[in-house]
Amino acid sequence: MEFKILDLFCGAGGMSYGMHKNPHFKTVVALDIEEKLAVTLKKNMPEVDVVIGDIRNSNIKEKIIESSIKNQVNMIIGGPPCQGYSMKGKKLGLEDPRNFLFIEYLNLVEKLQPDVFVIENVKSLLSTSKGWFKEQIVSAIENLGYMVDVGVLKASDFGVPQTRERTIFIACKTKKISLPSPTVNKPVTVREAIEDLAYLDSAEGDFEQEYKTPAKSEYQKQMRKNSKKLYNHKASNHAQIAIEKLKMIPPEKGKECLPKGLLGNQKFHSTWSRLKWDEPSPTIDTRFDAASNGKNNHPFLNRAITPREAARIQSFDDNYVFYGTKVSVRTQIGNAVPPLMAKAIADKIFNELSINENKGDKNK
Repeated sequence: MEFKILDLFCGAGGMSYGMHKNPHFKTVVALDIEEKLAVTLKKNMPEVDVVIGDIRNSNIKEKIIESSIKNQVNMIIGGPPCQGYSMKGKKLGLEDPRNFLFIEYLNLVEKLQPDVFVIENVKSLLSTSKGWFKEQIVSAIENLGYMVDVGVLKASDFGVPQTRERTIFIACKTKKISLPSPTVNKPVTVREAIEDLAYLDSAEGDFEQEYKTPAKSEYQKQMRKNSKKLYNHKASNHAQIAIEKLKMIPPEKGKECLPKGLLGNQKFHSTWSRLKWDEPSPTIDTRFDAASNGKNNHPFLNRAITPREAARIQSFDDNYVFYGTKVSVRTQIGNAVPPLMAKAIADKIFNELSINENKGDKNK
């Protein structure tokens, strides 16, 4: 079975790129409201018809439907923007109109009738408003004639060096497809992910450069495969005061090592923290390049991680190049679905539906 994908709210394209790691999946149409976020997908996957615009706009919706029919879309993926029910949001629940973009997603499901579709979102979607969102989505999916499984996947269970957790819905017309089981026994660590890149200080590096060191782990070899040059490995130009603060913070520590007078107004206990070499990273967010943000400073160098290091922690291969302004690139990387987690979802869907197809062949 071959899957032709419509990727809604595509951003940098992490979910599509991960699914492409299974040769039976191909994204043919993608949508994002912001061109500066979709530019990376456009350049890395030029064969995709990328539509830029608001899914609620009838002309844009028509464009997506036309292109999807023309390109024989039989699968939809995407994560409707989730500010309204994220842990950091104000949890306005049902009052927040941003929480109803999944209705637009399901409206396209109804019109295009794909064989299978996947919705990804923040972990807290399952518990917000006492599970109302989850029940509403499940009920709406079932009313469209699909069987659905929903749960939380942890990225580190699928070879991603990060503990990011996401809610995943897998819906299928012909059978209930359960979420994938872990594909690794032992999580990949920060050291295994980025140790070969540990040579830049603040403000050093370039958009494009040569590799300076050999790969030191299997994961690094996997990430460097097919990549002749190193891209996006440029360190933030930190203020001198930030560098001086980082010098006071030893490996595996954070702001508890700073004198009280230098603490500033940050309320979160993880600010100014260093990543731990021999553990997976916590969730990479959209401000990973700021030293004062969460736990995203280099394990021993006096700087925050670079976009390439963040991309490695998200499981993007080195040949996936990010384009745009500094702010746009960090948003693209921080909001992406880790490709290796997306691959595990694709593999599970393919295996389940191939079993179905083979059974059908035998019964003929």
